[in-house]
This record gives sequence, C-alpha cells and structure tokens, in this order.
Amino acid sequence: MGEGFNDFFYTSSDGLRLHARLYGRRVEGRLPVVCLPGLTRNVRDFHALALALAGNEKRPRQVIAFDYRGRGGSDPDPQWRNYTVAREAADIRDGLTVLGIPHAAFIGTSRGGLVIMALTALRPAALKAVVLNDIGPVIEGAGLAHIRSYLENAPKPQDLADAIRVLKAVHGEAFSALADADWERQTRALYRFEDGRPVADFDRRLLKTLRGVDLSRPLPALWPQFEGLKAIPVLAIRGANSTLLSVDTLSEMARRHPEMETLTVEGQGHAPLLETGDLPRRIDAFFTRAERRTL
Repeated sequence: MGEGFNDFFYTSSDGLRLHARLYGRRVEGRLPVVCLPGLTRNVRDFHALALALAGNEKRPRQVIAFDYRGRGGSDPDPQWRNYTVAREAADIRDGLTVLGIPHAAFIGTSRGGLVIMALTALRPAALKAVVLNDIGPVIEGAGLAHIRSYLENAPKPQDLADAIRVLKAVHGEAFSALADADWERQTRALYRFEDGRPVADFDRRLLKTLRGVDLSRPLPALWPQFEGLKAIPVLAIRGANSTLLSVDTLSEMARRHPEMETLTVEGQGHAPLLETGDLPRRIDAFFTRAERRTL
C-alpha cells in the first residue's frame, strides 16, 4: 500500500479498464465510503479526506474513490458520447459488484451527486447514506457557464507554481478561506505532472458534452431523481459562494426531504474542499448516525 491506498482496476461492460483507489479495510458494522468526483476531476480530490476517514482511530472505515472513464487512471472512451451520467453510474455499479460491496455511504461532489441520483434507479439498495457536495436537482446556468468557459479557455501552466497562480486567479475570490497549503493540494489533485509540467488529467473530448448544452434556457430539473433519496439519510453541503447550487434550491431540497441535514461552508465556492476545516469530522459523524439508523 503506497501513500495509504491501493490501486484497483476493473473492466467495464464495454471493455474499458477503469480505476479506483482503496483506502483501509472493510470493517464489520461500519459502512464503507464511496467517493465520486466532479465532471473533470479524479480520485485525488478525496485523498486527504479518505486518509482521515480510513485512519480514524475510533471509527476507521474503508474508502473507495472512483475515476470515471476518461479521467485519472481510467481509460478514455473512444466514443465521447459515452461520457454521460447514466454510463458513469453503470460503471460505478459494476465496480461495486466486482468489489463485493452490497451497500455503502456515498459522497458525490458536483457531477458525483448526479451519479448518485442515477444510482437510485440502478441500485437503490446500495445507498445507505449520501453526502451531496454542492450539487442538487437544479443546476444554475451561470455556474455551469463559468465551468465551461474555464475548461475551454484554461491556460497551460508551465510548472506547479504557475498552476497554483492560475487557480488562484480564477477561483481565489470564491475560495477566500483557503490557505496556501490548500491551494497546492487542490492543484496537485487537478493535474498530473509529466516531467514537472502540469497536465489536465481528463480526456479533452469530455468538453464536447458541454458544448451542446443551451445555457440560454433553464437546465432540466432533476427533482424526480432527488426524490429517490427521500428514504436515505442525506447531508447536503453548499459552498457559501457557490454559483452552481443556489440557496433557494438547497431550501427546497430540505423541504422535500425533511430529515436532510444541511451545511454551508463559508469562504468557499463550487465545490468545497471536503478535507478542510471541520468537514471530515462532520462527515464522519453523519455517517455514524446513518449507521445507527440503517444497519
């Protein structure tokens, strides 16, 4: 086990080699945690949080972080139109089957939360507790437009320091709470490094899936998919400066799911870094409460 995890590979139903990281060991009576990243992100986003959860002295639990197809250590898909939430949810379902995980607690950041909602149809029994990190059934067009513009026009940094400077320039105002160590950790998560040079760690053809989205009209709401979580303990986390998940949507989520817990992270935007501040403890405590209810 290097750096606190083991790499795990499995084959998708259409023949791609997909990657996940495994932290810690399965513990009887404790839910394993499945971590699902954002649109262009990868397992490294969850590294610090996974170490905290798996290394908890009182309540250690196994953590599994998945790379979607075309991201991180997973193969790119030769057909870019397969970069869909439904396809990715099916890949996660298959990965859980190969790993022998019948149910788990789930953390979904941004697109990861949409994948979780899709799993309510594909494998509802797998979901015993859910953390939605800055994502809900209504995606604000302004937030998605910002993401699309950034991804399409992102400069190519020359080294780590340059990459940190770029991230701060684009996201610094929304993430005023981050310290220098947070920015470096976030940068190292976003990029892989080839001969010291940062390279975005996703298939660039993924951006084609965003170009067909008409942002002049409201995006389709996913309330029916969210309703699939009504019987499941949910913690919804929102960055106070988020432009993707609105305060109104978070309030409506709480109205429709009266037992849902909410948490707003000051000084962060889309999406909050889950390893910062008191978030690891809050997430662990939420999972512990869910275990008492569901196991």
